[in-house]
Amino acid sequence: MIVVVDYGAGNIRSVMNMLKALGAKARIAKDGTELGDATRLILPGVGHFDHGMSQLEARGFLEPLHTRVLNDRLPILGICLGAQLIARRSEEGERPGLGWVAADVVAFDSSRLGPELRVPHMGWAETWAHAPAVTQGKLPDVLADTLGLEARFYYVHSFHLLCDDPDTAVMRAHHGYEFAAAVALDNIMGFQFHPEKSHVHGKTILKAFLDWEPA
Repeated sequence: MIVVVDYGAGNIRSVMNMLKALGAKARIAKDGTELGDATRLILPGVGHFDHGMSQLEARGFLEPLHTRVLNDRLPILGICLGAQLIARRSEEGERPGLGWVAADVVAFDSSRLGPELRVPHMGWAETWAHAPAVTQGKLPDVLADTLGLEARFYYVHSFHLLCDDPDTAVMRAHHGYEFAAAVALDNIMGFQFHPEKSHVHGKTILKAFLDWEPA
């Protein structure tokens, strides 16, 4: 059973519609007591980092999420804000993140963007595999198989992950400079883009997560 974590941060229905289109069995969890039968978790979201963390806490998700992800080793996918919450902290707020990935969330560096580029980064962007992550086996095969020359995904964000180990950022995109489009570590994935808004490419890569069997 795929369980989508609802902590009041939006995009739940879009994710559920995409899962339905894939023929996946999925349901929504409204609080931390509803994760027990999950075989896979999805943590979507848009909005402010501190609000996201406070809502996870208020709805009793923090301890059950740590148990299911770190102890039970359930595969989990964070999407947009959900991908940022798996980091240690964010420049956007003061609260600690979930801390599952050795990374911080940083604002786009406006000095590197040039006058023609805006923040938030909004729209479609080509997205590719990070070559060292491929050679080191850090990019899961199921993701590598989805990334053709035309892979494009839809983004809406002002912040991005900055990983201690750059090769944890297994996929990259460009907005003035390269940034982490996706991270993968053990049983944890995070997509900065929105697969649920990315049409055929999003459907393909979300299916890859559903097929993923972490080592």
